[in-house]
Amino acid sequence: MTDNKAQYVPGHALLDRRTAVITAAAGAGIGGATARRFLEEGARVLISDAHARRLKESEAALAAEFGAAAVESQVCDVTDEAQVQALFDEAVRIHGGLDVVVNNAGLGGTAELVDMTDEQWSRVLDVTLNGTFRCTRAALRMFRAAGRGGVVVNNASVVGWRAQAGQAHYAAAKAGVMALTRCAAVEAAAYGVRVNAVSPSLAMHPHLVKVTSAELLEELTAREAFGRYAEPWEVANVIVFLASGYSSYMTGETVSVSSQHP
Repeated sequence: MTDNKAQYVPGHALLDRRTAVITAAAGAGIGGATARRFLEEGARVLISDAHARRLKESEAALAAEFGAAAVESQVCDVTDEAQVQALFDEAVRIHGGLDVVVNNAGLGGTAELVDMTDEQWSRVLDVTLNGTFRCTRAALRMFRAAGRGGVVVNNASVVGWRAQAGQAHYAAAKAGVMALTRCAAVEAAAYGVRVNAVSPSLAMHPHLVKVTSAELLEELTAREAFGRYAEPWEVANVIVFLASGYSSYMTGETVSVSSQHP
């Protein structure tokens, strides 16, 4: 069988002199990979996360590699409107504005619908869908006021398209992110802002291994055309594309980073 392992692609200055906010960017998942890829492509980033210690560790690691001037951090729980506003206020203070916002914050979990509690349902929806709404709203207000365009990239999921047992809350939230993306794109086009989403399936990182059974990981991997999971940076590459000028005529789209889509 052919080795399908992807080769890491070096940066090509696709985001040179751009500024970006990336949520849930602490750690080894898609958010952290996106921050790294943006820096490799010449952007300056303001990373955020609800976990203060991990966020500072991520900032320090990135600053050591790319320079302190290229990366800043701000703690933000996307379920808290005051913290969301503080994040965007910090972006204005540091950079005078923004070019790109990546809404990566999300929360999963597994529970059969018949046994799911209101708290389980509401918590996943509040982080994953409402948090994306709050950050998208803040971004669009900033972009509209600045009058120089901008880009929003949301993180959806293939479960927004297909069914998976135990994932009713997460699937509903991610399907909502896709619908939010489409509607926001139609509205934001009037002031030159593009809004798109990525839809990954299984992007492997250490935290996912801790919270997901080996059997489920094996099943999800087997569903993929390449017979392997995605590396987080492979999803980040698509986010870079959507944030860059190469996707200048794309808006309202959800781009699958998986073979599991309709």
